[in-house]
Amino acid sequence: MASYTHGHHESVLRSHNVRDISNSAEYLRAHLTGSTKLLDVGAGPGSITVDFASVVAHVTATEIDENALSLSRGLAESRRATNIDFSVEDVHVLSFADDSFDVVHAHQVLQHVGDPVQALREMRRVAVPGGVVAARDADYAGFIWFPVLPELDRWLDLYRRAARANGGEPDAGRRLLSWARAAGFDDVTVTASTWCYATPEERSWWGGMWADRILESALTRQLLDSRMASEAELRDISDAWKRWADDGDGWFLVPHGEIIARA
Repeated sequence: MASYTHGHHESVLRSHNVRDISNSAEYLRAHLTGSTKLLDVGAGPGSITVDFASVVAHVTATEIDENALSLSRGLAESRRATNIDFSVEDVHVLSFADDSFDVVHAHQVLQHVGDPVQALREMRRVAVPGGVVAARDADYAGFIWFPVLPELDRWLDLYRRAARANGGEPDAGRRLLSWARAAGFDDVTVTASTWCYATPEERSWWGGMWADRILESALTRQLLDSRMASEAELRDISDAWKRWADDGDGWFLVPHGEIIARA
């Protein structure tokens, strides 16, 4: 089984908490109705989950353990979302019956699991015939930015190495179609979308988040414990993120692959 590279430090949740349908699941919106029963695999802090709950009949949110699931549970309670159930699940072996959900959704999940093809098979199993299995994942090798800073090249190399050491696939976005076909899907619609950070406010948020994250998150501990990087090197990377954020010409693009697969 793969382990989760990011962890749940505040610097990580700072990024994940801003996600919603409009910036992370717009490709799925046309398939969401007032009668939809939706399974949200790997709900994380629950920001997308709670947004789903505002437009569908019912959402079931899952995470790998109770500690992770408590994040989405807490947000749902604070937003008074009453049409959400919660379940600790391994996406490779879901506990739900066949044909249970109209939509099965996973955002930035398949890049972190040990066997994404098996995960998609299970997502397909619990979807009703003709239902939708939807997945969106970033593709780290496709990240591009300006100005070019060698420390950010090093950051990307370290992240991809750490993710693979954890059993994941950081360049998942480009692989979603092949994984879906290997899982037995014949009807797959493939799209792509991006996050782009270029305004002063966006640069401050994105660059500041990564400046903290490279020094304080689960990734930090992994890089130091494995001796992939030194503390001094991580501080240099953090400083480079701050320089990028302060550069008036700074620009960063995060590409994502997306699939709508019919069960």
